[in-house]
Amino acid sequence: MNREDFPMLNQDIVYFDNGATTLKPKVVIEKMMEYYQEYTSNIHRGDYDAAIKTNEAYDGVRKIVAHFVNCKPEEVIFTSGTTMSINTVVFSYMRKHLHKGDEVILSKAEHASNVLPWLKLSEELGVVIKYAPLDSNMELKVESIEKTITEKTKVISIAHVSNVIGDVRDIKAIGKLCSEKGIIFNVDGAQSVPHMKVDFKDSNIDFLSFSAHKMCGPTGVGVLVAKEELMDEMTPLCFGGGMNQTFEVDGSYELKTGPSKFEAGTPPIAEVIGMGEAIKYLEKIGMENIHKNEVELKKFLVSELEKIPNIILYNTNSNSGILAFNIDGVFAQDSSVYLNSYNIYVRAGNHCAKILKDEMKIKNTVRVSLYLYNNKEDVLKLIEVLKRSADIFKVVI
Repeated sequence: MNREDFPMLNQDIVYFDNGATTLKPKVVIEKMMEYYQEYTSNIHRGDYDAAIKTNEAYDGVRKIVAHFVNCKPEEVIFTSGTTMSINTVVFSYMRKHLHKGDEVILSKAEHASNVLPWLKLSEELGVVIKYAPLDSNMELKVESIEKTITEKTKVISIAHVSNVIGDVRDIKAIGKLCSEKGIIFNVDGAQSVPHMKVDFKDSNIDFLSFSAHKMCGPTGVGVLVAKEELMDEMTPLCFGGGMNQTFEVDGSYELKTGPSKFEAGTPPIAEVIGMGEAIKYLEKIGMENIHKNEVELKKFLVSELEKIPNIILYNTNSNSGILAFNIDGVFAQDSSVYLNSYNIYVRAGNHCAKILKDEMKIKNTVRVSLYLYNNKEDVLKLIEVLKRSADIFKVVI
């Protein structure tokens, strides 16, 4: 699907590391180059033509994001990515609103970015971290979350799609549950927003985080969508130019309202503009088409891998384009090095989900994460090489 749009695919490679970052289409690269070559200027500072064009391009991306995930433009904060977005939720809002003994529900399949900030907050405030149990397929179900909730539960913070197991959590049902019980619902959308339609309002989400680089956009930029009423109660983590109305020698100061309050200093302007172009590119293809292609391709991948005796599969049932596996008796990183020798790019390791080992009973796996430009030919190349994996150490050593 649209492979000709991605210059990196002109090389003889198979790219299966989309969960880490995606390739960039020409339209995104060209849009960022246009800014650098034709109207480079800072935002919200100049009155000349290039500066006005920059303002329009940068501010216009909030509307693009709002349409993409069904929120208000005023609810869109630009950040450096999902990690910064979740940290902003934890330390700009939760630090002010949680107290000792309050409970936060996570799962053991969460990415480090959705665990470590909470561990730090627990260390500071004495909040209690609880992990909703995963089922026998290592998936997180609504029933498990419901059973974990107590009268002390104040926050549920989970990924929409987990980055190793790839299970798609029912965020609409979980959001409804949170709304009924007065619980804040924080969603890590890093592995879902690029791959399927996500509806902020319809899912009763309070905070939604995602990164541009996982959805055909540039690195170094992402989004935090925060409900307006919650944003008003958030304290910025960074202070400086662009986020204040005024400050005086007597110590008084006034901050701006809305997203600008959280975007001090010069932002990654070209990257924000590139992210907007990436979203338009994905919308043109259609998120439903992207998700359908990934799911069908994963089923094909699983069916072919199941024919190879020494392949161990961990998550064949999840309804996404993520598959974790190992070659029996081979360290995951060795498998990755072996595949790289045939120009097949995968991820190997714990995938920043370091406590998932308690459920998987293994620390490291090889991860194939599919995207819109992957096809059956890519899968067949992987299968062909894995069938020859008995000779792996002749290649690796």
